[in-house]
Amino acid sequence: MLQASWYAKALGLVGRPVGVSLVNGQGVTGVLCSVTGGTVVLQEYLYQSQFAAKQYPYDSIQDINAFPGCSTSGPLY
Repeated sequence: MLQASWYAKALGLVGRPVGVSLVNGQGVTGVLCSVTGGTVVLQEYLYQSQFAAKQYPYDSIQDINAFPGCSTSGPLY
């Protein structure tokens, strides 16, 4: 199996919040739980205090990026 261009980067992001670009043009966000067995697992927020571990096959992913740090230095209202 050929490794996707995002694969090596994603291995270093396990346990961190990420944004995932899907090949269908959509994007999802969550904490990257694992990158194994041809599947990426993200812990995503649903609502209230509910979360779900969702699986995405490698071939559905275009890219994975870490969340950037916050650029503001004070409270926003």
